[in-house]
Amino acid sequence: MSCKYHSSSFRFINHPPKIMKLSPREQEFLMVHQAGYLAQKRLARGCRLNHPEAIALIACQIQEFARNGDTVAELMSKGRQLLGRRQLMNGVSDMVLEIQVEATFPDGTKLVTVSHPVSRENGDLSLALFGSFLPVPDVSIFHCDVEETKEEDPKLAKSPPGSLFPNKRAKPIELNKGRRRIALKVTSTCDRPIQGRRRIALKVTSICDRPIQVGSHYNFIEANKNLVFDRAKSYGMRLDIPAGNSIRFEPGDVKIVTLVEIGGHKIVTGGNNLCDGPISEENLPSVMDRVMRSGFGHVQQDSNFPTEPCSISRYLYTKLYGPTVGDKIRLGDTNLVIEVEKDYAVYGDECKFGGGKVIREGMGQASMRLSEEVLDTVITNCLIVDAMLGIVKADVGIKDGKISGIGKSGNPDVMDGVPPGLVIGVSTEVIAGELSVLTAGATDSHVHFVCPQLVREAMASGITTLVGGGTGPSAGTRATTCSPGPAHIRNMIESTDEFPMNFGFTGKGNTSDPGPLSQCLVEQIEAGAIGLKLHEDWGSTPSAIDCALKVADEMDIQVF
Repeated sequence: MSCKYHSSSFRFINHPPKIMKLSPREQEFLMVHQAGYLAQKRLARGCRLNHPEAIALIACQIQEFARNGDTVAELMSKGRQLLGRRQLMNGVSDMVLEIQVEATFPDGTKLVTVSHPVSRENGDLSLALFGSFLPVPDVSIFHCDVEETKEEDPKLAKSPPGSLFPNKRAKPIELNKGRRRIALKVTSTCDRPIQGRRRIALKVTSICDRPIQVGSHYNFIEANKNLVFDRAKSYGMRLDIPAGNSIRFEPGDVKIVTLVEIGGHKIVTGGNNLCDGPISEENLPSVMDRVMRSGFGHVQQDSNFPTEPCSISRYLYTKLYGPTVGDKIRLGDTNLVIEVEKDYAVYGDECKFGGGKVIREGMGQASMRLSEEVLDTVITNCLIVDAMLGIVKADVGIKDGKISGIGKSGNPDVMDGVPPGLVIGVSTEVIAGELSVLTAGATDSHVHFVCPQLVREAMASGITTLVGGGTGPSAGTRATTCSPGPAHIRNMIESTDEFPMNFGFTGKGNTSDPGPLSQCLVEQIEAGAIGLKLHEDWGSTPSAIDCALKVADEMDIQVF
C-alpha cells in the first residue's frame, strides 16, 4: 500500500524563535565596547582619561577598525595615534606600555599588539571618536588641572604610580661575590645549531635551527657535547652572569666565558648525568672518564685568561629582580614612598622562573626531594610590607596553605643561604613576585552577609577576611550583622566553603538569662560563631548586655 503526503499536511507547532546567541568572548567584547564608549564620552567633553579608560578606548576602537576591514599592520599604527599625553591624567602614559586586543577581521580572529600606544603630545581625536558620532573637541581644552598637582611632591607628580627609584648613590651590585672564578675559551664545533638543554620544544622543531644556549645556573661541565672546552676546569662551576640570563653559541663561535664555582653543598645532579654527586677531587677522574666515553667535547686549556667580577647596575637589577636595599618605591598614586630595608637575596643566586632561567631541575630546583621536604608554592623576589618584618625583599614559601617561610628559596645543593624550609623541588609551584608588593590582606569587621556577590567585590578590593553575620537578604540581615542560632551558623559556614576567603560569623547576643551562663548563647559559640553581636534592633537592654558579656568572658570571645 502506498501513501502520499502533501506539504499542506504538515505544520510546525511551537517552532522556537531564532534568538541571538553570544559566546563568552563576545560578551566580554560588549563590556569592552561599553567601557570604551564611556571613555569616548568623557574624552569628547574634555575630561582627561585614567588608566582603564585609556585602555578601553584604544581596545574598543581597534575592534571597530577591524570590523571595518583594516589590517593588523594598519591597526598597530592607528593604535598609537588615538591618544596623546595631554588627553590622559598624570602618569597614565607611562603605565600604558602595551595593549593586546583580540579582534575579529573579515578573514578571522587575530591578535593586535600596540606597543607604546601613547607616544605623542596630542592624539588624533577624530580617530579616537570614530564611529561614536560624538563631537570632536579641540585639543586646547585638555590642560593640566592646577588643583590636581598642587598638593603633590613635584618629583612624584612627574612619575607614574608605583614608580621605582633605584639608589643612585649606591655602587653597582657585584654578583657571586667572594667565589672562585676561572675563564675558559669555548669553541662551538656543531655544524647545526642545538639547544643547550633537552626540552620538549626540541621534539617538535628541527634542532638544526636552534643555537646552543647555556643558562646561568646550568652546571657547565654538563653542557652540550658539541661545545669544546676544558671540562675538567669547569667541574663544579657555572656561568658568571646574572641569574636567569644565558649565553648563546652560534655555529663556529669562539667565546671566552667566565665561570664561577657553585654554592651550597656543592652537589651536582641532573644535566647529562656526568657528575651526579658531590664535587670533590676524588670524583673528578670518574667524571672525566664519563665525559670521554660519552663523546663530550673536551680540550685541555693551559693558558689562563684574566677574569673580572660580574656586576650589574642598580637600575637593571630592579628591572630583573625588583628593588633591593636602599631603593625606593612609590605606593600607587599616593605621596607615600617606602624604602627597602633588607634583602634576603644572595646576589647572583636569585630564583627566576622560565625557559633557560634558574628554577630548573638540578639548578634552582633541588632533585630527589619528596613533597614533604619542599615547598608547595614559592613567591619569588617579592617586596614585603609588614608591620612586624618591616619593608623587606624576599622569597615567600607556602606549605599546606600557610606561609611557612620568608627568606632565600632555591636549591641548597648549589645555592648559598637556602634554609631547609625554603627548598624548591619537583612538587613546588612558582609565582613570580618580581616588581610586586606583598602585604597582609585587609579585614572588614562589619559585614552584612546579604549575598555571595560581596565576596568577589571584597577580593577585588584587597580584603581577605570578612567578619560579620547574616543569613541572606532578610530584614534582620539588612539591619544587623547576626547569624542567629546554630542552624543559621551551620548553613552560613557550609555556604561559604567554596570561597577562597576567611570568614567569621557572629551570633545574636540579645537575650536575658538570670542564670550564670546563657545556654542559648553558648550553643551559638559551640556551633562555630566567633563572637556575639548586640544590636538595638534586637533590644540591647542592660540585662542583655550583661548576659552577653558573661558568656564572652567564660568562652573567650568578643562582643561586637
